[in-house]
Amino acid sequence: MSGPFRPGPTPGPRPGPPPAARPGPPPGGRPAAPLPVEDFDDARHPAVDAAVQAMENAAALSPADQIPQYEAAYDTLRETLATIDQA
Repeated sequence: MSGPFRPGPTPGPRPGPPPAARPGPPPGGRPAAPLPVEDFDDARHPAVDAAVQAMENAAALSPADQIPQYEAAYDTLRETLATIDQA
């Protein structure tokens, strides 16, 4: 047996955060520019430099040829970081 029709609740606003304005730039203006690489000469590591150079060189290759270069650089960086505290 069915009773009289009872409507459900009135639909409310869409769930989620309320629409808001986009955030502006951080206070104090623009962030400071990073130091040039030359300022870190005493903290450089030859294996890391070689891996970074290999990634820069790979940027000129086709995407299919970039993958092995990036994987090799990743392996070099991972191994270097794993052994850096042992030196």
